[in-house]
Amino acid sequence: MTTGARRIGILGGTFDPIHRGHLDVADAAIHALTLSRLFVITSNVPPHRPQPLASSYHRFAMVALAVVDRPQWRAADLELRHDAPSFTSRTLDLFHERGYLSSELFFVIGADAFAEIGSWRDYPRILDAAHFAVVSRPGFSVKELPRRLPRLADRMAPPPLDPVPPIDPLIILIDAPTADVSSTAIRAHLARGEDIAGLVPPNVQQHIEHHGLYTSMSPGRRRSDAPRIPAAGRLHGQD
Repeated sequence: MTTGARRIGILGGTFDPIHRGHLDVADAAIHALTLSRLFVITSNVPPHRPQPLASSYHRFAMVALAVVDRPQWRAADLELRHDAPSFTSRTLDLFHERGYLSSELFFVIGADAFAEIGSWRDYPRILDAAHFAVVSRPGFSVKELPRRLPRLADRMAPPPLDPVPPIDPLIILIDAPTADVSSTAIRAHLARGEDIAGLVPPNVQQHIEHHGLYTSMSPGRRRSDAPRIPAAGRLHGQD
């Protein structure tokens, strides 16, 4: 990689809510790959899972709060601007339209989620749209992936990678500890009236408690409940 080349991380998810596990995965990728920037992209309509309980307004707000003290990170609303299902391939295409090369993009994902890559839209083409930075999750080490996905084993490599190959994006296996927490477990804790301190950033916890999110398993406030924000004041997560 030539001097000055960009290394741009992309972390996408429903973030219902964002939690320490998400942050640990991103931190591991930033450390292993010296990423210069990380876009955290809140999905709008997840295509392969039940609809989120919190509205897109609240989920984006929690992401913005989680990244506020991280200068390299940006909360991005790219997927929230479209009512269509949030497919990773379309999101990566949007980055290409902005002038980013596949060799500059690193899609950050947990090993458990990446194990299902064969079911994703536009597979296997999607693997040519960016490097995939895959991070171990509790109970699912990246060391298992060559066995689970033998057809992709020849594209897998551990860090460090310097320089990063300018062509043929890789699947980069990052074996790092990450918090054993999930959004599902957090919602269950809150529905039972239990404390979630330490599972989410303090300002995210404050937002959840202030708005009474997840206090029951019924859907929370939806798009119509969000305050109207002038277009000039929206956060777009642009470089």
